[in-house]
Amino acid sequence: MDSSPNPPAIEHLTRIHKAWQWPVLMVVSVLFAGALELAALPAALLIGPMLAAIAAGTNGATVRVPRVLFGSAQAVVGCLVASSISADIFPVFYKEWPLFLGVVMATVAASSLLGWLISRWRILPGTTAVWGSSPGAATAMVLMAGAFGADQRLVAFMLYLRVICVSMTAALVAKLWVDTSGIEVPAIVWFPPVDPQRLAATFGVALVGGLAGKLFRLPSPFFLGTFIFGTVIHLGLGVTMQLPPWRLALSYTMIGWSIGLNFTRAVLRHAARALPQIVGSIIALIVFCGGLAFLISRLLGIDPLTAYLATSPGGMDSVAIIAAAAQHVDLSFVMALQSARFLIVLLVGPSVARLVARSLRE
Repeated sequence: MDSSPNPPAIEHLTRIHKAWQWPVLMVVSVLFAGALELAALPAALLIGPMLAAIAAGTNGATVRVPRVLFGSAQAVVGCLVASSISADIFPVFYKEWPLFLGVVMATVAASSLLGWLISRWRILPGTTAVWGSSPGAATAMVLMAGAFGADQRLVAFMLYLRVICVSMTAALVAKLWVDTSGIEVPAIVWFPPVDPQRLAATFGVALVGGLAGKLFRLPSPFFLGTFIFGTVIHLGLGVTMQLPPWRLALSYTMIGWSIGLNFTRAVLRHAARALPQIVGSIIALIVFCGGLAFLISRLLGIDPLTAYLATSPGGMDSVAIIAAAAQHVDLSFVMALQSARFLIVLLVGPSVARLVARSLRE
């Protein structure tokens, strides 16, 4: 891995004055993110800066993201997750709750087993593989993993690799049932009109939620505190928040840089050695969820594509775009099951990780 090529601008950053490392990192981040966006890969605005930071960190970069910026970025992601939970999913979930709960728990159990095996075989240290095998909520799980003692760098490597694989697989499967060649991602309006009330609500939720998280000593306090408080405000009081794309892009960049700059060549070598097992676990989870989709389709008469997209383990944004493009897909069913898994993963993820950690010590 040491001999792998890096962008010329990244080489030997130890020789570059600290003040100039930031501009170099910014330029390379924009190039990487732009290339991923052109390739229509998910989470490009986070993965691009993270890849640039990994290249910088493994070549001697000494800059680090200030804690206050990293904390504010986590709070923004907490607001994003809270605002993405729609009350519309609850009637659909209530109608089909035994099916939804069974599918979600089966998926969580399968992913946890895969993570446990990787940990048991000492391919990755501690509970890192359990967090990295989480079937959804990738950014949230990365943010919480570090607070629970997992290697945040390797967790991010596993989760975002899975997000890309799952999203590409869902797009390929969709082509078997519907022509997706005309699918277009909606154009991003980077600077939408400002809504003073919604913007003020966003800042208020981030501030109060972050402080509450610190006060109650929550793990990953800025993310979890903001997520919990924001969900209560959003669903309980009907308060909406405004998160313009430019602000999200900055937050994703801060998170990507914070993770990537802490990579070392030793960690990168470790990730490369574990790559075959990680890819194998991703394929196994995709196949398992495909099997669940087959059972749902055959036993309950649900459209096969609807069942597959609903059970797809991650890549919710990409799944939503594909589902919306197919006229015969039940979009409400797909998003309700995806959202239910997202919430359950957030709620049970830390407990599952602790349980696995205990079993590994025994």
